[in-house]
Amino acid sequence: MKNKILITILIISIGFNLFLFCRWFIFEQAYEPSESEQVILSEMVLKTVESKEYKKLAEKENIIAIDANMDKNKGGMFPYYFGVSVRTEIQTYLFACSNEQCSEMESAGTTYSRYKDEDPRIPFEK
Repeated sequence: MKNKILITILIISIGFNLFLFCRWFIFEQAYEPSESEQVILSEMVLKTVESKEYKKLAEKENIIAIDANMDKNKGGMFPYYFGVSVRTEIQTYLFACSNEQCSEMESAGTTYSRYKDEDPRIPFEK
């Protein structure tokens, strides 16, 4: 009787751990950068700020935030699944590597910005 209970608990434990590992491996690993990927993303932010297109954008619009992101599910190979978003009051501009060495960043398009339809969330209200 004790052996059946121990085997049942062992099977449940292995199943639960397998579920957690698969969830992490399939869903979270593709969106959460590792330490080395975080370093790459921070260097990409610096290259974005130094790019000509960013400087032109900074002259024309008020930049609110810069965010680095990673999405391995969108296809492509390294480093093309990394990106930098530059949010302004009008819209969000996307920047990506211009080549495989990522020697320069270039504008990769635009997307919706919540600041266009909403007030900024900072300063915080108490």
